[in-house]
Amino acid sequence: MIRRIKEDIQTAIEKDPAARNSFEVLLFYPGVHSLITYRFAHILWNMGFQLISRFLSYFARWITGIEIHPAANIGRRLFIDHGMGVVIGETSVIGDDVFMYQGVTLGGLSAKKGKRHPTVGNSVVIGAGANVLGPITIGENSKIGSGSVVLQSVPGYSVVVGVPGRVVYSGVSKLDENEEDSFPDPVAQAIECVLEKLPQMEKEIQSLKKKLDAMGVENNPRPS
Repeated sequence: MIRRIKEDIQTAIEKDPAARNSFEVLLFYPGVHSLITYRFAHILWNMGFQLISRFLSYFARWITGIEIHPAANIGRRLFIDHGMGVVIGETSVIGDDVFMYQGVTLGGLSAKKGKRHPTVGNSVVIGAGANVLGPITIGENSKIGSGSVVLQSVPGYSVVVGVPGRVVYSGVSKLDENEEDSFPDPVAQAIECVLEKLPQMEKEIQSLKKKLDAMGVENNPRPS
């Protein structure tokens, strides 16, 4: 347990350039506070002390604004940046090295018992305000854009944006991945697509203009 807590603190230092040292992280990082409380609560939950574990998770929610059900399964080196408004449901499963921003919800769509929350693979990044809902799977090394609402499973090495969430980039293998272009900016991709179509659009406009001139229609007709 102590080793896991030290690892969580070190992860915050590595992933947040504003973190200066372990003491500062331990004092002022709500994401780390919520994780430490969760790890104790999770042990108590598995030992059968559900009431005490729920009290700990409720206390952590009151202090940090982050709600993690003690029955959720969270892997190593999760980093919750800022953290306010994060909700992780009871049957959620989170892999290793996941990066999560504020306002993220791993929620359910059904009140039935059983698996009803998402499974998040290793090295996934979930942007601020994203909602990942239902018993779906987010493949490893994927990125969920800020404000997205994801209702369907996502393959690994994908970028998801929008409401509802759409895969705008997918299919990068681990061997082909590199830091700069493995997850390109979807907005930049859209702009590039428009720029590629501009020459064809200009040709079509010129062609339409010639047809209108041939028909004797003025480009800017004045009202009579």
